[in-house]
Amino acid sequence: MSAERKVVPIQAEPELVPLFEAHKTVYPRTVAGFFQNWRWALVWLTQLAFYGTAWLQWGERQALLFDLQARRFYIFGLVLYPQDFIYLAGLLVISALALFLFTAVAGRLWCGFSCPQTVYTEIFLWIERRIEGDRGARMKLDAAPFSVEKLVKKWFKHVCWGVFALWTGFTFVGYFTPIRELAMSFITTRMGPWEVFWVLFYGLATYGNAGFLREQVCKYMCPYARFQSAMFDRDTLIVSYDAARGEPRGSRPRNADAAARGLGACTDCTLCVQVCPTGIDIRKGLQYECIGCGACADVCDGVMDKMGYARGLVKFTTQQGLAKGWSRAQIWRRVLRPRVLVYAGVLLAISLGLGLSLALRTPFKVDVVRDRGAMARIVAGGAIENVYRLQIMNATEAHQRFAIMASGLPGLVVTSEPEVEVDATASRWVAVRLQVPQQAAAAGGSHPIHFELRMLDGDAHVREKSVFLIPR
Repeated sequence: MSAERKVVPIQAEPELVPLFEAHKTVYPRTVAGFFQNWRWALVWLTQLAFYGTAWLQWGERQALLFDLQARRFYIFGLVLYPQDFIYLAGLLVISALALFLFTAVAGRLWCGFSCPQTVYTEIFLWIERRIEGDRGARMKLDAAPFSVEKLVKKWFKHVCWGVFALWTGFTFVGYFTPIRELAMSFITTRMGPWEVFWVLFYGLATYGNAGFLREQVCKYMCPYARFQSAMFDRDTLIVSYDAARGEPRGSRPRNADAAARGLGACTDCTLCVQVCPTGIDIRKGLQYECIGCGACADVCDGVMDKMGYARGLVKFTTQQGLAKGWSRAQIWRRVLRPRVLVYAGVLLAISLGLGLSLALRTPFKVDVVRDRGAMARIVAGGAIENVYRLQIMNATEAHQRFAIMASGLPGLVVTSEPEVEVDATASRWVAVRLQVPQQAAAAGGSHPIHFELRMLDGDAHVREKSVFLIPR
């Protein structure tokens, strides 16, 4: 009798499931068209402003300079101090509202046309194409084994990237250290350690973000990509694929009758995917990775022209307009909806308020600080004296004289120098003594008073409150 055999089940190999998708290099193809022309126009406009404004002069100084060491910020004819932080807050509010407005109207226009990440990526891609070639040539070069040609092209590309990135970092630092002085320090190899650090830091950030990270910044690192959906609705203009017209997709000879073949207008050429800077397929619908650059619309219009079909298979439209077949006029009427008008109205009101505040801004500021070493004392003649320290900040670019006055108590007089001088765009601490005759003094305690400073060469004046202490 044979013994029973025990069957042991074969253990299957464990399956490894990756938590993150492996990064695939995106090789955007060169594209030409209406939206691409606009992108390059904004590349030129933004970079001429960035690299050129740093060299502009306003009188005897740099036109736009944020002098952190002196705590003064020069913006053409304006001189601002840290106490003017409210203007920065207003500017940030305006920027946020503008972003909300543009996103509600036409999606990620900022990302596709003006964002520094997009602009510098476009510049770095242009350098890469000039050295390595277009999409196919770059893919072939990356896949090829090591060779002298590959080494030279890669090395030369990175040298060009590095020089451009360092120039960008140098210009950035030039807005905080006068750029002409910075240039002379660079030529004479006498740049300070902090200037060197920030030039290298900003240059490295530009080199890494635009040269290597590229679409990963837009897809994974930028928070705007994540919360943009909260500002979208079905009447927001976005880059869209007309599936009703394009499907079913399929290849066919040029000028072929698509209807006879049972095909839509889409030839399934995948050029819309090849030109996309983030590597997405717009035919899959709205995706958070889409930056709204319109490259797919440009290349698709070119294919439609070659095939003899009408343009607009991929275009800027709204989800509602696409679903209901609305005309351009109908779409634009819905774009100007209450939400957009509220954003625009609030943005206009805050912008006008900020502009008016800057126009009516007093050209000097005063801070009053009590001298804690001498709170109140009785001086010769029986008068009661308080000592204060006034910081006078001259926000004009001319030497100014100021008259100091005080009010609030009977007989209150300024016994120190009644006039002071402050250099252009400078601040000065001044000790001020106030006295009240003892016979005219009020009850003991703290009494409110006001300092008034008047510019002698103009009508500007500032009134600041403080307190006068009388011993009990």
